[in-house]
Amino acid sequence: MREENIKKRVVFRLNDTRARQVFLAGSFNAWDPSDLPLRKDERGAWKTTVTLESGIYQYRFVVDGEWKKDPSSPDVRIDGSIACHSVLVV
Repeated sequence: MREENIKKRVVFRLNDTRARQVFLAGSFNAWDPSDLPLRKDERGAWKTTVTLESGIYQYRFVVDGEWKKDPSSPDVRIDGSIACHSVLVV
């Protein structure tokens, strides 16, 4: 029997009331810094929802052009360039 890849909707959230523009970049979108914009809600939190297959993903937020790890994610990985990526297991 063939195992199917399970897809799950994942909400990415960043609390940064001073940000003017936030994007999501990661291993799931070839680290494109302008592909996935987040929208600011009425409370000032930035959010976007992405559908991902089960797996392990690395990601970062791009806040006003500056790459930042997710402050709410306890799991991080450091790559060869010493960048610190947040990690998500779906």
